[in-house]
Amino acid sequence: MKMIFRILLLISFISCISGSLVVNVTQTHYQAEQNHSITLEWTFTPKPDVSITSVYIYCQLVTDLRVSVLFHLHEGVEVSESQDQQFSGRVQFDRDKLREGRIRLQVSRLRTDDSGRYDCIIRTSDGWNMDVCRLNVTAAVDQHKPQTTVNPEPENRGRTGLYAALGLFVCVCVLLFLLSYRLKLRT
Repeated sequence: MKMIFRILLLISFISCISGSLVVNVTQTHYQAEQNHSITLEWTFTPKPDVSITSVYIYCQLVTDLRVSVLFHLHEGVEVSESQDQQFSGRVQFDRDKLREGRIRLQVSRLRTDDSGRYDCIIRTSDGWNMDVCRLNVTAAVDQHKPQTTVNPEPENRGRTGLYAALGLFVCVCVLLFLLSYRLKLRT
């Protein structure tokens, strides 16, 4: 898989010099929160008569640790077998926008390990080209945590018992003091 990526990358660099296809990412940096969704979008310059079957798209996540296939379209057909398990069932492709020269990929249920650089390589009859964006997914701030309610009864019972024991202790001390005082008076 890495060898295929290197070959595609080499071809894309060569075609950047000789091809007339222009690919642009609509946003270079994305910021999102875990468990939310985001739409990554690239544009390219299709001919007015471009056929979906003549478009090849290969989008991938590149991190320091791995390269993961986000989306692969070959001759107008999604190649789900090449999609990395990390993205399985979480990527929606807007096929209708392709005729306009737009690639829209909605990634749902974001994870922090979805963070990284996203390369999108596109090939049409005009040649090859690519553009890159970055996504940073932060851990979710858990605002929907169930609040724990403290039942005041056990705490009050504990304090009541403590106060009762303390009161009993004071009464016993006062009683012993009075008894000892009375005994002193008699002697």
